[in-house]
Amino acid sequence: MWMIHMKTVSIENQTTSGFVLLGFCDIPELHLLFFIVFTVVYASIIIGNMLIIVAVVSSQRLHTPMYFFLANLSFLEILYTSTVVPKMLEGFLKEAAISVAGCLLQFFIFGSLATAECFLLAVMAHDRYLVICYPLHYPLLMGPRWCLGMVVTAWLSGFMVDGLVVAQMSQLRFCGPNHIDHFYCDFMPLVELACSDPRVAQVTTFILSVVCLTVPFGLILTSYAWTLVAVLRVPAGASRQKAFSTCSSHLAVVSTFYGTLMTLYIAPSAVHSQLLSKVFALLYTVVTPIFNPVIYTLRNKEVHQALWRLLYIRQTETLD
Repeated sequence: MWMIHMKTVSIENQTTSGFVLLGFCDIPELHLLFFIVFTVVYASIIIGNMLIIVAVVSSQRLHTPMYFFLANLSFLEILYTSTVVPKMLEGFLKEAAISVAGCLLQFFIFGSLATAECFLLAVMAHDRYLVICYPLHYPLLMGPRWCLGMVVTAWLSGFMVDGLVVAQMSQLRFCGPNHIDHFYCDFMPLVELACSDPRVAQVTTFILSVVCLTVPFGLILTSYAWTLVAVLRVPAGASRQKAFSTCSSHLAVVSTFYGTLMTLYIAPSAVHSQLLSKVFALLYTVVTPIFNPVIYTLRNKEVHQALWRLLYIRQTETLD
């Protein structure tokens, strides 16, 4: 019902029938190269995250809270990357046109999934903190119902938060230029085209961005800080070195994801070039989704064993 209301309101208020996503129109000589590179990257994101989901679902050994969260992260990244990248690829080959309702829908889905990832990453960091700092109480603290509740909360919170933003955006009138200087329908490039006053939507987005980015990121930093304190108490050795390596790689990806989102949504004035804004957007739409499978699981021995076991079973069934 809410989506129908959104479309009805937006159609009543607009005079522009649709938008054109300019993407990287200022460097047309690189479009073919970009198309090839990002097609390969997109395929890698889909395949890598699908492998994680298949491994977690098929292996009984991976039915633990950590891998349950990772499977959700992989599914989430497949969805939100697929919301943006296909339209970006289209823009490298021809003019990428999109209706006003389609533009708002793309922003709603992508924004909701990105917000859900912010919460989910905080849940995952908290999970690592508990398993390292409270190993004896971990099974009780992270029971199946509690894990499911946290994941459902993360997903629903993402859609509720961005639902408020899109509800404000659907009240805007678009009657002037219809060229969006971006490769997807992002908030700032879209509201800049509004003929009506966008201040309510801007203030709403700013407040929600501050809450939904700084609070989870603060929880992540706190969780990793306490985790590192616990690791420092472990005698120097291979396990300690592995823990440091894992924490540092996780923090690098998380910091990239949150840092670019904070820059673009909390302090957009810090980005003085629209091209730089697009590069920042690539970091959280393409770069982190391809690094997450590698850093979190594909270099994990348990995942490797699950995938090889599944491949062996399929080969055996085929021979039989």
